Amino acid sequence: MKKINWGTGIVITFVLFIGFILYFVIKASTDTTYEYDLVAEDYYKDELEYQAKIDKLENAKTLSSNIAITRTESGVTIEFPSHFDSEKIKGTLFLYRPSDRILDRSIPIVLNNFTQEVSKSILIAGRWDIHVDWSYEGTSYLYIQKFNF
Repeated sequence: MKKINWGTGIVITFVLFIGFILYFVIKASTDTTYEYDLVAEDYYKDELEYQAKIDKLENAKTLSSNIAITRTESGVTIEFPSHFDSEKIKGTLFLYRPSDRILDRSIPIVLNNFTQEVSKSILIAGRWDIHVDWSYEGTSYLYIQKFNF
């Protein structure tokens, strides 16, 4: 039996290492469990609308009392400031699930005594970002809260 010299040993080590790395690269690129969605499909359009979002957030900071989001037995309760006329509040709730865009929901705001209920049937356990984009008498507001359900 012939002995392997040090040069051959180095070449064999490099070939095995490269094979090892290629195996994991191919496995990670073809395995469907490693797929992730983009945060936003139209991120260029979203970037152009970013200043309007900043303005809405600043408007929300000027309110004497802001939106309160609480977890209840039936789901999530979103309470709007009571010093507004609830008939004039218009907008949408956007429930954003960072891990799976299929679970994202957009719900129109329909108030019942300054509150809106979101049923726990659409809120799967995990992290949610709740975006409340609403307007009152021509002024737009945006409230964002990260929420674990």
